[in-house]
Amino acid sequence: MRKAVLKRIKITGTGKLLRRRAGQDHFNAKKSRRSQLRKQTLLVGFSKTMQRNIKRYSRTP
Repeated sequence: MRKAVLKRIKITGTGKLLRRRAGQDHFNAKKSRRSQLRKQTLLVGFSKTMQRNIKRYSRTP
């Protein structure tokens, strides 16, 4: 599970955790390519509580 979590988040240089918004890979047929590419780069931060839990959980034992 640790690797599964770490594959889905990005850790910035300052230690913040970022993730992609949910639901961005579906219903893209009518969207322009430009808007599809823009949606791929949308990153969202976690709450402080979630960041603490993920960092605690993702440490190697």
